[in-house]
Amino acid sequence: MGASCRSEWFKSSASNGAGTCVEVRFHDDLVSIRDSKYRRDPAHDPHREPILTVTAEQWIAFLNDLTAPATDGPLIFESTPGGLLLHATNQNTTLHFTHAEWQSFLTGVHTREFDHSGRPYPVSA
Repeated sequence: MGASCRSEWFKSSASNGAGTCVEVRFHDDLVSIRDSKYRRDPAHDPHREPILTVTAEQWIAFLNDLTAPATDGPLIFESTPGGLLLHATNQNTTLHFTHAEWQSFLTGVHTREFDHSGRPYPVSA
């Protein structure tokens, strides 16, 4: 099944079965993003799981901007010494990813695993 048809959560095939990764779900014209580490901690309330949601058009724009940190737009990411922070500008939510998690996600982006509804995005080398 291609990513554009997926309504369940999925991650990059480069994650190699890792339990901590960037996960994405498509639902109609929306794209949701979460950090799988949250559910691994039994102290976390599943109903309060931080999830970012953007439109498919915003998702495509975000994927186009992945080669350089964005300073505006619906999704903002910034590097930190411990990894990467991903924020949604219209939500009070931040997701924290390790460098390895983000690299696996980027590998999936470059192999076009995160296309939404057949809407291609250019991928820089």
